[in-house]
Amino acid sequence: MASLERKREELIYKMQAQDFWNDPQKAKEVTQEEKFIENTIAEYKSLVSRVADTQEMMDLVEEDESLEEEVLQEVRSLQKEVEAMHLRVLLSGKYDGNDVILTLKSGVGGTDAMDWTSMLLRMYTRWAEKKGYQVELMELNEGDEAGIRDASLKIAGPYAYGYLKAEKGIHRLVRISPFNSSGKRQTSFASVEVIPMLKDEEEVVIKDEDLKIDTYRSTGAGGQHVNTTDSAVRITHLPTGIVVTCQNERSQIQNRETAMKVLKAKLVEIKERLNKEKIEDITGEMKDVGWGSQIRSYVFNPYNLVKDHRTLAEDANVGSVMDGDLDLFISAYLKTFGQGAKE
Repeated sequence: MASLERKREELIYKMQAQDFWNDPQKAKEVTQEEKFIENTIAEYKSLVSRVADTQEMMDLVEEDESLEEEVLQEVRSLQKEVEAMHLRVLLSGKYDGNDVILTLKSGVGGTDAMDWTSMLLRMYTRWAEKKGYQVELMELNEGDEAGIRDASLKIAGPYAYGYLKAEKGIHRLVRISPFNSSGKRQTSFASVEVIPMLKDEEEVVIKDEDLKIDTYRSTGAGGQHVNTTDSAVRITHLPTGIVVTCQNERSQIQNRETAMKVLKAKLVEIKERLNKEKIEDITGEMKDVGWGSQIRSYVFNPYNLVKDHRTLAEDANVGSVMDGDLDLFISAYLKTFGQGAKE
């Protein structure tokens, strides 16, 4: 808690600068972070006080058994809140406090896989909304028959990346296919890529000659401005082969700025993952997230079960999970891998 208090003091010092509000967006981010830390410190102190009060009440139960149920309810409540606080303590990675870019891509399974990808998009959107996070659809490419081929979301809120890094990998669906007239069970796959958005001060230098920038007409969801001009932007980083696109902003300039932010975030994430000293050290074609073993299976038939293969956490309430109730799996991941969880 001492480190959080020091961090809050640093933020308050920044907020007192005369030019603090010259950059409204940056000022908003700093004030939100300060408020989040202030609330966390207050919550911690409240928990310490409640634990002490509960211990005193437990001593009184021996004299007055009518207090037993009240004490048990308070203990259960404290357990849940201490659990949530414990998870926050585990979120101490370099980028854990950052916003996040979540990219979903359909895999093996044809139309079912595209439908599955759209289901995952809704699941993560619902999770973020329940957390009070801001969700922005950055890119969406629809499937030919149903669902989506791929989509990118920006999710903004305290420790968004710290929580969602647990979701990186391959997600597997098993169900009776609604697109198969014979009613056979179908297995489909989709990948989830999780990348932390960089803070403004985390500058990444990319040479202009290393970029290929294409513009094209936006497609799919995105408001009235979509399909009217060649505003969508595709940026290819030539040394690595990484491609990023953005089409949902209102102008080509905005799409380019957003795409560059995503590219920088991807390059930094790869640099960290490969333990490279500099962005320039990343060479060669970069493949997508590996299509190896899935991290989680969602079974709708012949039984209902969502199971994480890394932590063995499972939930038989598939509907609840698909409605965004992911904290069981996120909690299990952070407890299992803790601060050693890969960024």
